[in-house]
Amino acid sequence: MSYYIGVDGGGTKTQYALFDEKKNMLASVKTEGTNHENLAGGIPEAAGILMRGVEELLLNNALMQNEVTFVLMALAGMDHPYQEEAMAKALKKAGLKIPFSLYNDGFIVVKAGIKGKAGVGYNCGTGTCCNSIDSDGNLLQIGGFGPLSGDVGGGLWIASNAFRLVYNEICLGGEKTVCTKKMVEKFGIAETREELLALIPRYEQEDDRFIRDMIDVFFEALAEGDAPAKGVSDYMAERGARFIAGHIRKQHFTEDVIEVVLSGSMHTKLVSDEYIAQMQALTETLTGRKCRFTRLTVPPVTGAINWMLE
Repeated sequence: MSYYIGVDGGGTKTQYALFDEKKNMLASVKTEGTNHENLAGGIPEAAGILMRGVEELLLNNALMQNEVTFVLMALAGMDHPYQEEAMAKALKKAGLKIPFSLYNDGFIVVKAGIKGKAGVGYNCGTGTCCNSIDSDGNLLQIGGFGPLSGDVGGGLWIASNAFRLVYNEICLGGEKTVCTKKMVEKFGIAETREELLALIPRYEQEDDRFIRDMIDVFFEALAEGDAPAKGVSDYMAERGARFIAGHIRKQHFTEDVIEVVLSGSMHTKLVSDEYIAQMQALTETLTGRKCRFTRLTVPPVTGAINWMLE
């Protein structure tokens, strides 16, 4: 039996999966996030976490490194060739002897969710990235650089926009939003400038609980038909469509219908069907191409084995 390891490295958690040659997932372990951009020790620290995860997976299954055929690691933060080179060097120094390849984590979303060999993957989790593999096998990443690339729709972005809507109402005397009522109830604060601003350090420290609560505030308001929240959602759909359309314009897709896979907790658990339909309609208008938008229903790490055995 041949063994393969797929790694899906995100900002908050990393999954390591052991597969056989029939694409069966035999075992899996998880560690903390391995995006080097979020770690004080950078790439060397990320490589150490990755090596420990691989070793734990091997130990749990009584395997040695020389019994594994290949490892494919898809890692958040792998955005440039020089980062891949530095990570490869750090992994070898950490003790990884199995042949391996490194990619941005967005690419395995494509391989996990499409039925054919080409498509676009748009991920909105903690952060955002949009990746594609075209009909000729070319890889392209759009977004993933935060404000520099105009990323929208990630958890931190949604939390900050929900806060902004409340700030506009309380501090500017602006448009009323259901987000204010939800935020007052959720955090037990008075509807005052002072108590609202006292919450800012929790956002700046990226307090997980605070971020999740603010995301809930936004989507609860959106579900109640809140106009300011709908404006944010509309912008998310519009910007997402432009990212996806960028791939379709820049890449070579021979398929009659282009597959677009939506992944990440914002896409798979929270956004509405209306948002997805809106994004698809605008993408098709911008490109003149027919698309099929689907939510990812399997773990992204399954894209690693699909890719390795393709």
